[in-house]
Amino acid sequence: MSLATVAIVLSSLGILVTGWLAAIFIINPVTGMAKVNHLPEFLPKVMTDRYIAFCLLAAGATFYGDLAVIAFLFAVFAYMAFADAALYRRAAKPFRPHFAAGVAAGIVSLVALSAHLTGAPS
Repeated sequence: MSLATVAIVLSSLGILVTGWLAAIFIINPVTGMAKVNHLPEFLPKVMTDRYIAFCLLAAGATFYGDLAVIAFLFAVFAYMAFADAALYRRAAKPFRPHFAAGVAAGIVSLVALSAHLTGAPS
């Protein structure tokens, strides 16, 4: 299996996860807030829109199949996750789910970047 294939598979998993989270927020915002470990006062409706947008961005990058786009998008996702982790850590709240999301997004980004830089076929 090529790095490009792994990048596309990992990006596809990102679509599934963000889509799943968006669906949870649509169906039951309280459950959604619990699943992603956000505080209730941070507006469940905003979070619904956030995960819908993430899903659409990941789907677009994946279906387009450009490894550089995938690498960039998931680097942005990693940044947002690490930023959230830092915010919650500073507030002495549970931060590990955000940190784990940052690591997962970082892995997708690095695999896609590696595949792109080595000219691996998609």
